[in-house]
Amino acid sequence: MSAGRVVIFANGIVPDLGKLRALLRPDDIVICADGGTRHALALGLTPAAVIGDLDSLLEADRRRLSAAHVEIMLHSHDKDETDLELALQHALSCTPAAVLIAGALGNRLDQTLGNISLLADPRLRNVDCRLDDGIEEAFFCREVAEIRGQAGDLVSLLPWGMGVADVHTQGLKWPLDGDALYPEKTRGISNEMLGQSATVRIQTGLVLVIHRRRS
Repeated sequence: MSAGRVVIFANGIVPDLGKLRALLRPDDIVICADGGTRHALALGLTPAAVIGDLDSLLEADRRRLSAAHVEIMLHSHDKDETDLELALQHALSCTPAAVLIAGALGNRLDQTLGNISLLADPRLRNVDCRLDDGIEEAFFCREVAEIRGQAGDLVSLLPWGMGVADVHTQGLKWPLDGDALYPEKTRGISNEMLGQSATVRIQTGLVLVIHRRRS
């Protein structure tokens, strides 16, 4: 049985709860990766499941979850995956059409890069999976990707792992028309949206799209 959208709360920074709240939908399935539970609870949400080694989960929050009969999936601290990776694996078992991961950007650079790397999982090819905190979102373009925002929003395009040839964009101030992007070059940094939508198209490879909203 497939789900519509799964929202995963990670234990990173959420700079503005109000802006994150604006991204949520009433029918979202909420999963928390360990300490990310604090963000869900701050938004008044009851998760369907909490996953991880629970070393970052406050005892008071754990009692609150138990009282609400929330499924708690405890893993050993000596594990090979981060709590977020475990939560994403569980989300994929629901065969969702989309996954939004909040609280996965900022704080520790190693965690941020690891969180972004999770989105390169081939199983996500047909899933709209994005890291988003309400201010900034990051996701991969595999063939075509649409960015929704407003004029003046910043958009950066970073080839992932290797150069990407034949990149086409629409709706950006400095368009690409069959151009190549290389990981050791910064050509794709800090473009700007001209209106409420922009499109990126590539033939092969992966391009990391980072969209920072103006307000």
